Amino acid sequence: MSEAKATKGAAADGADGGPTAGPDGGTPGSARPRRRQARGEARIAQLLQAAASVFCTSGYTASSTNAIAREAGVSPGTLYQFFPNKEAIAVELGDQLLNRWRDTYGAAFTQSHIELPLDRMLDAILDPLIAFNCENPAFSVLMHGSEIPGRITEEHDTLHATMLTRVESVLAGYLPDVPAGHVHRIADMTFMLFKAGLDLIMAHEGEERTAYVQELKTIMFRYLDPLVGDDARHRARRAP
Repeated sequence: MSEAKATKGAAADGADGGPTAGPDGGTPGSARPRRRQARGEARIAQLLQAAASVFCTSGYTASSTNAIAREAGVSPGTLYQFFPNKEAIAVELGDQLLNRWRDTYGAAFTQSHIELPLDRMLDAILDPLIAFNCENPAFSVLMHGSEIPGRITEEHDTLHATMLTRVESVLAGYLPDVPAGHVHRIADMTFMLFKAGLDLIMAHEGEERTAYVQELKTIMFRYLDPLVGDDARHRARRAP
């Protein structure tokens, strides 16, 4: 969140009963501005959490600021002190989720995971990616759909391309003698398998979701093992 937005939010929250300025234009007590800013950040987090719930329940297009305010337990006027419209809420929530997604896949594709045997490598890489999506269903809602703000879809497309490049780079390390075009096709197919499997996983809950996670891993293992399995096992034997 930008400093300007945080400052705006903090000031708005102060208008709801926070400390007022002293005669000299400052605030009485050095701790009060920090408390007011913390309250503003907490209110913004409350609104974003409510928005995530409403987007998941109703979809982005059918959602409204009134529904988000109601879910957050605040008045629409309070919401407008922090966000001018639904799009601004979606962009802020999308930014936060995209940043957390970058951190998640960055941690998943560590060198120590890539050196594992193929079945364990799939566990180490796929588990955190799947867990993130299951824990943040609003991420999927905000990354797809014709009515989603363009900034979000553009950043998602850029991130998609970055992840595909990362997968391709990993596979190229296992397949040094395979032409680059062929490696790209394998990476593209692997990534599409993951996305299709993730859609099925997200559509189920409980034991069925767990079963679909295992099905996805089985499919990806059977696809990749003939291609990289021998080299993956060789790397695992060499690893300390």
